[in-house]
Amino acid sequence: MTTTTAERTALPSLARVYRTRAGVELKEFFRQRESVVFTLLFPVILLLGLGAVLDYDLGEGIDFPQYFMAGVIAAGIVGASLQNMAIHIAGERSDGTLKSLAGTPMPASAYFVGKVVQVLAVTAATLALLLLIGVLVHGIDLPSGGDWLTFGWVTLLGAGACTLLGIAVSTLARNGRSASATVTPIALVLEFVSGVFMPFHQVPGWLQDIAAVFPVKWLAQGLRSVFLPESMVAQEPAGSWELGRVALVLAIWCVVGLLLCVRTFRWQDRGDG
Repeated sequence: MTTTTAERTALPSLARVYRTRAGVELKEFFRQRESVVFTLLFPVILLLGLGAVLDYDLGEGIDFPQYFMAGVIAAGIVGASLQNMAIHIAGERSDGTLKSLAGTPMPASAYFVGKVVQVLAVTAATLALLLLIGVLVHGIDLPSGGDWLTFGWVTLLGAGACTLLGIAVSTLARNGRSASATVTPIALVLEFVSGVFMPFHQVPGWLQDIAAVFPVKWLAQGLRSVFLPESMVAQEPAGSWELGRVALVLAIWCVVGLLLCVRTFRWQDRGDG
């Protein structure tokens, strides 16, 4: 019996396609020097700069670098997920990369799996840098015991919610050239109103209400519960870390973000045929 070419050529498994695409995404990201420097080093510069300039006591024996650690980690996660995803996907849409990928046999899910793996890898590298520098330069007290578990699930849920939101936000940019100017202000505003760069109780009440709608506020709050002592919980608006609500809101945003991606994602720029 003669075996046809199609029969002799076995299609790769879905798992192999996912691994290959994830490898491509990681290589492409780490070859882009500007992206690596901005995404990985921006939160490090924030920690070094603001931690040195604003080195004052916030009460309960907590100095600003210790308090700021949760915020700068939240900023690192937002940069690696929401900001990074939105800008890069808008660029790939504009330069025709997405259109080309859409015309290949590769399942669309492999593209998004690759992006998620990239976000997780970049987030892990960012967190490792921040924790190392925080300890060596500012003497930050690291989480202990069960706090590491909280740190893990808050980071994963927060990164997941922000990644999906970033994919959806990428459609707001008209093209790749305008992506940074469109996305960066959105990320910075969310960070400012969410208490990333200042104690959240100092944010005006009406802005706190707006921030509570979005995942960044809950990400930062969950991280504060890890890096601050229980005595600091009195400074939270609710007088509690609300970890159950943190998990619920971040999980809801993962679902909402996925729905937004399904409804809004485009493989081509607006106006393209």
